[in-house]
Amino acid sequence: MSKPWGLPNGDLEQSLPAIASSLSHSQGFSPHHYFSPERRRIISDVRRTFCLFVTFDLLFISLLWIIELNTSNGIQYNLKEEIVNYNFKSSFFDIFLLAGFRFSLLLLGYAVLRLRHWWIIAISTLVSSAFLIVKVILSDLLAKGAFGYLLPIVSFVLAWLETWFLDFKVLPQEAEEEQWYLAAQAAVARGPPLYSGALSDGQFYSPPESVAGSDESDDELLGKRELTNEEREYVGQGKMAMEAMDQILAQEENWTFERCSDFGDTIHTLEMPFYGKVFILKAVLQCPAEIVYQEMILQPEKMVLWNKTLLTCQILQRVDDNTTISYDVAAGAAGGVVSPRDFVNVRRIERRRDRYISAGMATVHSSRPPTSKYVRAENGPGGFVALKCPTNPNLCTLIWVLNADLKGRLPRYLINQSLGATMTEFMFHLRKRVTEVTARS
Repeated sequence: MSKPWGLPNGDLEQSLPAIASSLSHSQGFSPHHYFSPERRRIISDVRRTFCLFVTFDLLFISLLWIIELNTSNGIQYNLKEEIVNYNFKSSFFDIFLLAGFRFSLLLLGYAVLRLRHWWIIAISTLVSSAFLIVKVILSDLLAKGAFGYLLPIVSFVLAWLETWFLDFKVLPQEAEEEQWYLAAQAAVARGPPLYSGALSDGQFYSPPESVAGSDESDDELLGKRELTNEEREYVGQGKMAMEAMDQILAQEENWTFERCSDFGDTIHTLEMPFYGKVFILKAVLQCPAEIVYQEMILQPEKMVLWNKTLLTCQILQRVDDNTTISYDVAAGAAGGVVSPRDFVNVRRIERRRDRYISAGMATVHSSRPPTSKYVRAENGPGGFVALKCPTNPNLCTLIWVLNADLKGRLPRYLINQSLGATMTEFMFHLRKRVTEVTARS
């Protein structure tokens, strides 16, 4: 992985691995909270698509058979001839039953039992192929016109398409998601911190206006009132986003390098189960981490003054000392092809010993329902990390995790191009802002 411009040797290399080791010390993070057993047992999207294709197989063969029955002597007469007076050489009824056999066996194995092995599809395809080959050789179907060719061929092709889909799409993708999950568990359970010296739990997390290392609840930290059920849900969403953020940072070895800017900023991607492709920008700024904390994390509503990629940022509600609800409108991108999008996000802010973190994800708020003016997009878990440089207080590393679903009918390549360009443009405006702030100070 290329080393961004401007950081002394060894500083950046020590930064993100330390995040992985510190996870085991912060807030009792558990990957099972983020990928709970209940959620991981839900059928995957690619397996659901496979089950829909199997259903299509049965319905399409049924439709073709019904059309064949309704051709010459009427559907009632042909039904009697093909079912009651069944003849292997002339009836299409057994091809319909073969489709029903594939449907029942595959849905039982891969939808009900949710097996992760190919032997069920191997049995269904072997039986289908053998039966159809024998049927074509011994029967008189080819003398019955177009349907004598069409039904066996379609049934044969669909059976093998199901085999290809399961073997090359469903099983590999689910295996990759399982490896990602296990790797995340291993990263969280990684050994002792890489920083020298003993570190206490209180060093890693100190909420604003709270005592580091205290066991006070969120309600006690507020001091004056209890949270409502809705506010507790917002706090829970914020914590979930923070844990997901930590997990993404801990997976640096799995990031895929995409490109490097003229300033040495690197953009990476990570395929994340349930949330798709995540974009990660890593940059070095010539300023203390506290400036990034003040300009981006503590005062997000003022970013519109200097960040041209953002049209609106409004704090809708301050839930507690760590959690806020914001409304953001992102400017159009890709030369106007991607129109402005609006977002409603829950944000959680944490100060730790060597970094400031703002993590967030999409939520809903009664004061900002979707409107026809903007396309309502959604953010998956993501946010910003301002990481202090341990050897130079006038340098910091910025990590931006962007996981956005822009909605609308946009091709995937255009979305990826738009998100990458937005991150690069944002860094240009941020560097300009940092220069102005440091010059004044």
